[in-house]
Amino acid sequence: MKTRILAAFAAAAALAMAQKPKSKSEAEALMAIQGEADPTAKIAKIDAFISKYADSEFKEWAYTRAAEAADSLGDGSKMIIYCDLAIEANPKAYAPMLMEAAQLARTTRENDLDKDEKLAKADKLVHTAMDILPTAPKVYVQLTDDQWDQTKKDYMGDAHRDLGMIAAVRKKYDVAIAEYKLAIETSVHPDPPTFIRLATAYNDAKQPDEALAVLAKMPNVPQLAPFVEKEKQRAEALKAGKK
Repeated sequence: MKTRILAAFAAAAALAMAQKPKSKSEAEALMAIQGEADPTAKIAKIDAFISKYADSEFKEWAYTRAAEAADSLGDGSKMIIYCDLAIEANPKAYAPMLMEAAQLARTTRENDLDKDEKLAKADKLVHTAMDILPTAPKVYVQLTDDQWDQTKKDYMGDAHRDLGMIAAVRKKYDVAIAEYKLAIETSVHPDPPTFIRLATAYNDAKQPDEALAVLAKMPNVPQLAPFVEKEKQRAEALKAGKK
């Protein structure tokens, strides 16, 4: 997931939220979770926190951090489990909805027997999040109204990205292209991989000139260079094949 304005409040994120811990020990446990850099240790602390503070108002927050930690470990199955737990704790938890939808779309393959089921779930999660976002209250009290508006636009951009990924798996490339473009246009801080996904969709739709134009506008991210080069080569090959 992309870094957002609210990341600036990460050092004291739990205690900057609208709700307050019920005790000093709960507050200390939340800060310990936030301060833990190792994702495996963070998940262990979250599991212990939920076990000790089963009625905590921070269950959604904790489960979402666990989902992020699982994602950083490359454990998609565990990430989905924690996303579902976060949504169970708060049916309006749009962040884990979008995280789970993205994971489902990324990992669903054309020949999966449960392809339609997974994509339908992803689609429902995205549209539920999109319905919630416009009137979602501030997560952190320290955010200004303008910062919160920008953050919501970034989340809405993620939603369009997820819809683009879902459409791409369904080979509806025209829909994927439209959604990826909306993701870039809607976000205040566009996610660089979305440019590559858009170029890929253009190549899949046999529109190499458009793919090359998108890649030319993409922010320079060295880690993504191999993926950029791959789509550039695909586009050039498609152009050569048309001659």
